[in-house]
Amino acid sequence: MNERGYSDTCIFCKVVKGMVRADIVYQDDAVVAFKDIHAQAPVHVLVIPRFHMTALWEADLSHEGLLGHLLASCNEVAQVMGISDSGYRVVINTGDDAGQSVDHLHLHVLGGRKLQWPPG
Repeated sequence: MNERGYSDTCIFCKVVKGMVRADIVYQDDAVVAFKDIHAQAPVHVLVIPRFHMTALWEADLSHEGLLGHLLASCNEVAQVMGISDSGYRVVINTGDDAGQSVDHLHLHVLGGRKLQWPPG
């Protein structure tokens, strides 16, 4: 990880820095949200912090503000994507067994159809 909090090898850090194209639907000073290229629902957006954090297990109480901001940003994404009234799911996969495929904390916002439970 470099001095600015980015990993030089992380694909999501490259999205944040503009080195990799993404269909960005929302962003602010703390987060970037973009459409998942492997969408699992009609609406599938990833919300990531602008600095590198590998997974939720790295978070502690000092990250409380960021974690709240990530969740509030999911609400913004749902509004932008037109699913705030019909409903949506927010998922955080942490580690291999949970299905985390990119080692950068990210929240999935899923919607646009009736979602089943349990998810898998």
